[in-house]
Amino acid sequence: MLMTGLRKQVSSPATRNTKRVSVLVMTYNHERYITQALDSVLMQHTNFDWEVLVSEDCSTDRTREIVKGYAARHPGLLRLLLSEKNLHSNEVVARGIRAAAGEYLALLDGDDYWLTSEKLQTQVDFMDRHPETTVCFHQTIVHDDRAIRPDWYWTPPHQKEFSTLQDICMDNFITLCSTMFRRRAIADPPEWYIAFPITDWPLHILCAERGTIAYLPKAMSVYRYHEGGAYSGWTQSHKEDEAYRLYRLLDEGFGHRYRRLFQAGVFEYFLDWVEEHERLGERKQALACFRRGLTGRPIQLLPGLRKLARVWLRLMMPNRQTQVGLWL
Repeated sequence: MLMTGLRKQVSSPATRNTKRVSVLVMTYNHERYITQALDSVLMQHTNFDWEVLVSEDCSTDRTREIVKGYAARHPGLLRLLLSEKNLHSNEVVARGIRAAAGEYLALLDGDDYWLTSEKLQTQVDFMDRHPETTVCFHQTIVHDDRAIRPDWYWTPPHQKEFSTLQDICMDNFITLCSTMFRRRAIADPPEWYIAFPITDWPLHILCAERGTIAYLPKAMSVYRYHEGGAYSGWTQSHKEDEAYRLYRLLDEGFGHRYRRLFQAGVFEYFLDWVEEHERLGERKQALACFRRGLTGRPIQLLPGLRKLARVWLRLMMPNRQTQVGLWL
């Protein structure tokens, strides 16, 4: 209620019905987590008007009951988009984008949460200063609910402040719970996106065609890694299968305009995974990624050939790879 009061104080008659931000929360069977997710949204302090859309996909647990309770307690602020049956697709996201009134969209899965009450204000201020930016994201803490490993940061320390379509085509360095988009960049999600099972990476690519990607290094969200997660519950082999299919869908969906970028993405993404699988002693998976990497092509020939040679040596002659690494 503090937040709602703040919104009333700062809204003038001319802007009272103008939403700067629409927060879209997607949820399915998140009974254990949805309260923390929604509370982290409702604690936001802003100097602008905004709204919350909760897209709930016909959960089989108490998630729907919980979000209905929040909607009843926050009328005029929180709206529900409810599935009559489980859609199990990105239509859960797309309908929220279409229903949003805000200039900006901030997305959050119902099993993740935000860490600071200044998240929305910080990102809006940044994007207002950088009209060329269509995606703004920040650092995220990854929390393993299984307690197998301690918390870690999703985005590596060398992440640059501004990235391009080419960068995001190579790998997904953005968590969905950290994103803010310009709604005009993704106002009408294409059909191929709606049918695809991965939510975040193709959405980032679609937006990056319209402008730059900006990074804020402050950690302002937590991505929860657990076996029940829509993506984190997949095997690594399944994730790689879907990534390979994504590159092919992107090429078709963009009318082959960026074929060279997507071919470079296949080359870089799967050769990087060759090295990771080999490091973990997973030779079969490494060979599968190597074959897929060969179906792509590098952006720059000479650096690409050097990388290919390094990866091939790691696969074929692991004991000698470090001896020849200096000239590669």
